[in-house]
Amino acid sequence: MTILVVGGSGFLGSELVRQARVAGHTTVATYATEPGAASPSAWCPLDLRDTGSLDAVMAEVNPRVIINASSRHADWAVTAEGPLQLAKVAARRGARLVHTSTDAVFSGVGRAHYDESCLPDPVTPYGAAKAAAETGVLALHPKAVVARTSLIIGHGRSVHERLVHQLAAGTVDGALFTDDIRCPVHVSDLAAALLELASSDATGMRHLAGSDALSRHDLGVLIAERDGLDASRLPTALRADSVVPGALDVRLDSRATQRQLRTTLRGAREFLNPADQALSADPT
Repeated sequence: MTILVVGGSGFLGSELVRQARVAGHTTVATYATEPGAASPSAWCPLDLRDTGSLDAVMAEVNPRVIINASSRHADWAVTAEGPLQLAKVAARRGARLVHTSTDAVFSGVGRAHYDESCLPDPVTPYGAAKAAAETGVLALHPKAVVARTSLIIGHGRSVHERLVHQLAAGTVDGALFTDDIRCPVHVSDLAAALLELASSDATGMRHLAGSDALSRHDLGVLIAERDGLDASRLPTALRADSVVPGALDVRLDSRATQRQLRTTLRGAREFLNPADQALSADPT
């Protein structure tokens, strides 16, 4: 089976490429600026804002499955409109599409737990762009899967892990919020679940987040303890008191999707356990 990983040079995309290759799939990955560290069967430059570029890649690769792991934060053309172009082309060519979304589509106002039936109510430009992409993808490609996830952790390479090291070393200013709750997921679990959904007949909205709800500070403490850092050096703050926009408490309920998966979406307390070095080792 030929799999096209859009955004293959990113953190999640690299893990998708690795696992797809291990599973024996012909795997082509795209990049926006330069190829990443992953080793797909081939790399293709792709600008999702350019329909000609997208058509050329699809004609060359002719994938059976497309997994979109790309995003450019609040860039509307890439994050909101790009996936719509991808969905149109995938539907026209009969390719299966799995589009990765985020818990940032929710505000955390009035409720904390969000299952797949909850409607987006974003409070940031990034969340609004991702919410627009969700709606458009499913409208244009009704057989697609939209998979919302949370903070992605793993192998010391995530932005969250790097920030904890920088804060502990005092090389950057900032703080970890104690009132900002999420359900972190390990990148290996997330990639495996996305590939499993890609090879199934699942459609519609799916939630893929870890089983533990943690504040960003609690998550930072677990990372520090795993990596032998002094967790007491991690500054704390309240998002409610800051000028940084974002939801306060968004806990993705992934139980319905988990029941349909062989892949276990572990909680951060398990996959960041310092006693289990195998879970934190880099598989590459």
